[in-house]
Amino acid sequence: MNRKKLNPEDSPGAAFGQRLRRLRDGRGWTQDELAVRMRYTGTHISAIETGRRSPTPRFTASADKVFGTGDQFERHGRAVRHTALLEGFPEYVQIESDATEIRLFELGIIPGLLQTPEYAAAIASGAVRRGAITEQQAEERLTLLARRQASMERAPRPLVHAVLDESCIRRPVGGPTVMNAQLMRLVELAELPNTIVQVAPYDLGERRPFDLPVTLLTRTDRSQIAYAESAQQGRLERDMRFVQPMLTAYHQLQVESMPQAASVGMIHEVRKGTP
Repeated sequence: MNRKKLNPEDSPGAAFGQRLRRLRDGRGWTQDELAVRMRYTGTHISAIETGRRSPTPRFTASADKVFGTGDQFERHGRAVRHTALLEGFPEYVQIESDATEIRLFELGIIPGLLQTPEYAAAIASGAVRRGAITEQQAEERLTLLARRQASMERAPRPLVHAVLDESCIRRPVGGPTVMNAQLMRLVELAELPNTIVQVAPYDLGERRPFDLPVTLLTRTDRSQIAYAESAQQGRLERDMRFVQPMLTAYHQLQVESMPQAASVGMIHEVRKGTP
């Protein structure tokens, strides 16, 4: 049987899933058999074990009851839910890691896949100072980002098409030196054969189709998935009735945005104000 290897050090969710699997294996139960006892589906159990879904309070209470573990799963589940990662994001990351095409639209900050380590650290430090996350959670974010960026080096490399709102390159982050290096990183990425960088200028105005960051993934089987975030959670959308209009809007955004050469020219212009 082909089973995903679990590393409990990857994240609190991975540790939770590894423990659930270990106890399930100790009872000799399949995922479907545990699902019946917990009144869930085998698919749901699989998603929890592999960290693609976070355990809800109802799930952890059911697990403690079935395994007779007191409140251990409930306490562990609270740690998982208090992670710095949005609900839905771990599952997105898993899909991203083998996508053949990644289309991004971002507002305000450079997308994670395109960030330098220093820029990413500045964003995380700002969140810590605001009290939005802890230092441990910041480290968790940075570790995951480094792993995501490393996965982009796989063979064959995925096509990455990034459309950045002009605010992404004009918003100073981390000071002039950090920002200068980040902008130079965008220029270098634009030179790669598998990466396209465009800027959606401010004067696009009402023609800009998205008001929130959006990611569109194409998988090896050519199926397409959309991912979008609010302040509280991330949402994966697989239903093509909803994904297709987003793809159409993204293609319109590509056409309306500045060509890559002009976008790189604007990035260079912004860099003139940094050391």
